[in-house]
Amino acid sequence: MTRTTPSPTVDDLAALVPDGASVTVHKGDEPDVPMALGLALIRRGVRGLHIVTLPTAAYPASGMLVDLLIGAGCVASVETSGISLHELGPAPRFSAAVKAGTLKVLDATCPAVYAALQAGAKGQPFAPLRGLIGSDLLRHRPDWKVIDNPVAAPGTGPDPIVVLPALNADVAIFHAARADAEGNVWIGRDRDRLLAAHAADTVLVTVEERVAGNFFADEALAAGTIPAALITALAVVPGGCWPMALDGSCDLDAVRQYQQAARSDDGFADHLRRALAGQAVAA
Repeated sequence: MTRTTPSPTVDDLAALVPDGASVTVHKGDEPDVPMALGLALIRRGVRGLHIVTLPTAAYPASGMLVDLLIGAGCVASVETSGISLHELGPAPRFSAAVKAGTLKVLDATCPAVYAALQAGAKGQPFAPLRGLIGSDLLRHRPDWKVIDNPVAAPGTGPDPIVVLPALNADVAIFHAARADAEGNVWIGRDRDRLLAAHAADTVLVTVEERVAGNFFADEALAAGTIPAALITALAVVPGGCWPMALDGSCDLDAVRQYQQAARSDDGFADHLRRALAGQAVAA
């Protein structure tokens, strides 16, 4: 009699994230927000996370995920260029935590996060970056160092540049459209998730579906695929990016309802209780 190994669930993935882990959450222009995995982390009761938000785009669901984790007490610190609900306004629990002094914030810029992540993916100790000199950021980031350009042409005078430590997160989490039978994950033209996967020690992915075949056998799909060797674990979770959808749209009404509820401690607690129970959240 042949025994089949059960497929991992989203809660199995959440169990692989230890307390105190550094976690990259991609906030790009694809439906990659791992909302179901975020809720699973809250159910698990993870604590002390350091969240690194990869550069954001104009989708409020991205900020909603991080805001939920902060409000649930899962996050000790964030490294970010900004956390908000974008055109809908501030992220309520993030704002409340900053005002209360319960959340450590490491200010960054989108180019700085990208540069540090690229260094991590390439195995470099640091990445040079221009554009930060003269800003207040350097006063608040002692881990960012200003050095003289070591390859400047002789006689050209001072040429200071900033070097940023490589970013190698303990865990990268994101959602994707599909995985194949071999465990390769198709992400299309978005390269940020591939970059995050290269730079992280553990990569946890939820997908809408798992299909037969091997994406690398199809020339049209191969270039947009993360190889299974980089994926630690994946779970099939249809709708795992809601309130975003695979077509890139977002359920703005759902995010508005969250924003209204999360303005108060009691409202947030009620919203979170319903979300964890899988109930529709009323305005």
